[in-house]
Amino acid sequence: AVRRAVEQTVARFGRLDAAFNAAGIDGAAGPLADLPLDNWHRVLAVNLTGTYSCLRHQIPAMLASGGGAIVNCASTAGITAAPHFSTYVASKHGVVGISKAAALDYARQNIRVNAVCPGMIATPMAVASLPPELLEALLAESPLGRQGRPEEVASAVLWLCDPASSFVTGQAIAVDGAWTTR
Repeated sequence: AVRRAVEQTVARFGRLDAAFNAAGIDGAAGPLADLPLDNWHRVLAVNLTGTYSCLRHQIPAMLASGGGAIVNCASTAGITAAPHFSTYVASKHGVVGISKAAALDYARQNIRVNAVCPGMIATPMAVASLPPELLEALLAESPLGRQGRPEEVASAVLWLCDPASSFVTGQAIAVDGAWTTR
């Protein structure tokens, strides 16, 4: 499906200049040793292997047109950790790692690869996975005291895809209202 999407994009527009890869499920919650192996496989398949699949088809298209920018969606869980979400944390650390490795692989070929690491963003996934009392407690600890908005993440992604950020590659940029700064 990813290969077809890239081929259709190139056929329609003549090239692929930018891509945003945003796959994510959080999976089951609990202490690591209590989580089922099928949860591990499912979360890594969506979050990490999905990102890998996108990269392996987008990069050749960008190489053919002289370069581009790719942004992968990780999470603050990709640069810190969270109790009871070891599988999600591992997958998002993997997204940060593959972004950095790909950035080094293709920097001299004019392809920039970065990761955005959203914190508590008001999305359906966040609302569904957090009980209201936990969300309230997390917001009380948040330096900005609120959830982020999807458009705030989108603005960071757009900047990372813009030539104005041409010296930025291999970075994991937190969009988290200073959550990871604490």
